[in-house]
Amino acid sequence: MRSRFTSIATLAVMAMLATGLAACTTNTGAVRIALLLPESKTARYEAFDRPYFEQRIGELGDYEVLYSNADQDAAKQQSQAEAALASGVKVLVLDPVDSSAAASIVAAANAQGVPVIAYDRIINGGELAYYVSFDNENIGELQGDALVAKLDADGASGGILMVNGSPTDGNAGEFKSGALGKIEASDYPVLADFDSPDWSPDKAQDWVAGQITQFGGRIAGVYAANDGTAGGAIAALKAANVSPLPVVTGQDAELAGIQRIVSGDQYMTIYKAMKAQATLAAEIAVALANGEEVTGDIEVGGTPATLLPAVVVTIDNIMTTVVADGIYTVAEICTPEYAAACAAAGIK
Repeated sequence: MRSRFTSIATLAVMAMLATGLAACTTNTGAVRIALLLPESKTARYEAFDRPYFEQRIGELGDYEVLYSNADQDAAKQQSQAEAALASGVKVLVLDPVDSSAAASIVAAANAQGVPVIAYDRIINGGELAYYVSFDNENIGELQGDALVAKLDADGASGGILMVNGSPTDGNAGEFKSGALGKIEASDYPVLADFDSPDWSPDKAQDWVAGQITQFGGRIAGVYAANDGTAGGAIAALKAANVSPLPVVTGQDAELAGIQRIVSGDQYMTIYKAMKAQATLAAEIAVALANGEEVTGDIEVGGTPATLLPAVVVTIDNIMTTVVADGIYTVAEICTPEYAAACAAAGIK
């Protein structure tokens, strides 16, 4: 799925003109586009989103990416946005720390006539030029379906702990809603649930440790909203010598999450086409910087949008997803610690 907008031919010409030009990061004569990402605890932002975005911008012509990471601090992101606007950026690509607080950033950009692309997370307020993300409720449904199906296949009994994402991230609520619908329709009750502040693996670990004390062997599964919180949950379970481990979900296809799937500690993750997302956002940003009109495949809250597909990854399809797409090599996944498990799974 990709957006339809009027700049396709223009971008093709610009890409040809850009041959031999490096991506601009310090060229003060270039058109400036700001990329504001929310945090670095989730590995995807620095490992994939930023480099893919900068790569595509560099291919499209003489543009300068002003990059900032807010380290999960909404006030810091506000300051970063103000600095970007003061520097004369033509477009803001914003993945908000706090989906509601970021409305003030959008308002400031609107006042200066700077279009804002909501990247990955929707922003609750202001006029957005575009929204590029995934169908987040469907991602939750995929997670919930996978968890319930695995518990059924294992003939499990007991209940589920829900380790959700950050309460300030609008996406987290959609993941939770989608997963909860599937879990509530199953035979596995929710024992307890927790919204992990800042998507913190450490806080997820601490909370799960407390639930193990309370529920013990009744924990059949753990809905973890992403791979970071899954890692925290699994660390708590291992520290408490829980064996066998409950079925644990995840999201973002982080390398550590893929390796836990290989070792059998984590059941699944969600692979999102981050290269497609970052590339599309870069193309739309360039179009907007050139004053071109953009239209989306759909609208979300009146904003033109593209929602990209997501894929469940288990040990059975690692080779045909993250390896086939060049996200990780077999060598990166199958380090000495995981070599035997990789061999057993046919990952080679």
